[in-house]
Amino acid sequence: MFPTLHTFHIPVMGTCYTADTPARVAPFGISSVVSLVDDILLERFRKIYAKKFDLNYEPIPQREPDGRAKRITAYLNTLADVVQIKFEQIKKQPFFQKNDKAKYFEMLPTAHPLRLLYLKLMGLKDENCSEKNEIETKLNQSMLQGSIDVNIMVKLDRLPPNPNGKESLPDEMSDAKTALKGYALSKLRNSAIVFSAGINQSLYNYMAQFKEFYRSTTGEIGKRIIVKASDLRSALIQGKFLARKGLEVSEYRIESGLNCGGHAFPSQGQLLPAILNEIRAQRGLLHQLHETVVKFYENKGWNADAVKEAPPARVTVQGGIGNYAESLRMQEYYGIDGVGWGSPFLLCPEVSPVDKDTRDLLAKAGEDDLYMSNSSPLNVYFNNLRGSGSERWHKKQIELGKPGSPCTKNFLQNNTEFSEFPVCTASRFYQERKLKQIDESSASAEEKAAARERVYEKQCICDHLGNSGLIFLGEYSTEQAADLKAPQSICPGPNIAWFNREYTMQEMVDHIYGRIPDLTPPERPHMFAKEAQMYGDWFALQVNDWNSDKDYAAWLRVAANNFNKSLDYCLEVANESTPFPGENLESIAPRVEIERNRLEKNLEILEWKVSRSGT
Repeated sequence: MFPTLHTFHIPVMGTCYTADTPARVAPFGISSVVSLVDDILLERFRKIYAKKFDLNYEPIPQREPDGRAKRITAYLNTLADVVQIKFEQIKKQPFFQKNDKAKYFEMLPTAHPLRLLYLKLMGLKDENCSEKNEIETKLNQSMLQGSIDVNIMVKLDRLPPNPNGKESLPDEMSDAKTALKGYALSKLRNSAIVFSAGINQSLYNYMAQFKEFYRSTTGEIGKRIIVKASDLRSALIQGKFLARKGLEVSEYRIESGLNCGGHAFPSQGQLLPAILNEIRAQRGLLHQLHETVVKFYENKGWNADAVKEAPPARVTVQGGIGNYAESLRMQEYYGIDGVGWGSPFLLCPEVSPVDKDTRDLLAKAGEDDLYMSNSSPLNVYFNNLRGSGSERWHKKQIELGKPGSPCTKNFLQNNTEFSEFPVCTASRFYQERKLKQIDESSASAEEKAAARERVYEKQCICDHLGNSGLIFLGEYSTEQAADLKAPQSICPGPNIAWFNREYTMQEMVDHIYGRIPDLTPPERPHMFAKEAQMYGDWFALQVNDWNSDKDYAAWLRVAANNFNKSLDYCLEVANESTPFPGENLESIAPRVEIERNRLEKNLEILEWKVSRSGT
């Protein structure tokens, strides 16, 4: 098992907002996750970092055979080199000075043995003794890099058109598989790949071709597997499928369906605390999958001893955690092994490459400025920020009579309504044709207006999600950014509403570990209360948009029942638990009452609609 120094990780954030985060935090022992969606963006980042650190750079053109996999491999190799260079520089720094080495040890978890040993050393500053030399040697030898992890959104598995002919490309040239190959062939070690957004059996079958995901003859495993799941059932389904192929899951990463950044995948009404309670009670089911992996190794005649001795898979959680008290709730009350902290780091220039204008917008954002949108061409809810450069650019295009975006990267092409090959619904090609179809329809003026808005709301998140990082790194000028020539899209979680300025990395880490006064105000609602509110909003939206589908009405009734049960459990936590210091449990009960009343009214509306529709 890869040793982890910290009890938190930084999850993937968009295509660019953690693209170079490992280069910033891994030298300090902190793990983070890079998105592998946009290989074109990663190639641009590679060029920047190769120049900065005097590393070899040979461009890999877009039409290069197997270019996507090669670009991903090349970028991850560059990241590994950069992290190693910076890590060695930190190790060589002297003790007893205010430098990055001091920051490395000061940021460790409060009770970590290495931090305690470091503090002991600091107490020997004026002593001239052999003990001081021994401690310095031990600390230097114990320093570890953070893990450079990667993320594949498994549903983004488009098979691109063949640039050299009409014949289709082989299946292994799909976007997800080439990303997996690029990672597998990289020189990253003690690293992990995170699979998010569901299950892709074809991708998992393909993964079994790479020895990097299996243990060596000495029992070591160089590339670990992390499964991001919404609940226990999802974790078990994916874990079982992988185990049958002898692939071990080292960590199950449970994420709130709505109280997160990026794309949001709502559960069928189950709230995170109820999901965690189920996992706490039945976590042994995940451990049992280990036996399947052992049998696979034994059947292959491989060394199964290391598999037998491997510790159980870790279970971590992310989505809406905002202070140390909530982190303690996850770890001490639910027995979770670690937590993910994402959106607040968008306000840390040392951690995330966010351009200044967008960061200022995030710092000023209130709860109403952060919303679930339908802007993603994937037709999945997408967390959005009002007033972003991307939003302003799209409005300007509509005003100019040129709605839609030029489709330069093609990652989200999934619509064949007006073409033989799939196109993106945020593209100019699609939107011009769809708007013309609406204008020529026999719908009423009101219906046409509503239909146009549904077209307009789709925004480019391939190109625009990368622009902020390129502005931050100087690839675009501030003038280009101001003129919206590089419009910035960003997808923060709603939790960022309670963080209102720029922070240093050490300041945010100290906040995570409760070593400084809470950076969020006392009126910030508990993460459980916020999630309940979001699911109330989501259910109201489903009822409002219900289109006479009787099967979906039945699905919503089940969701309402699950939501009610989850609210009961939230109330149980609020009333029967002792709050951790600084934990706003008092905010849960009033929110439960509000959401229960709202749910009842929305169910009445749904049944009225069902009766009127005759279904």
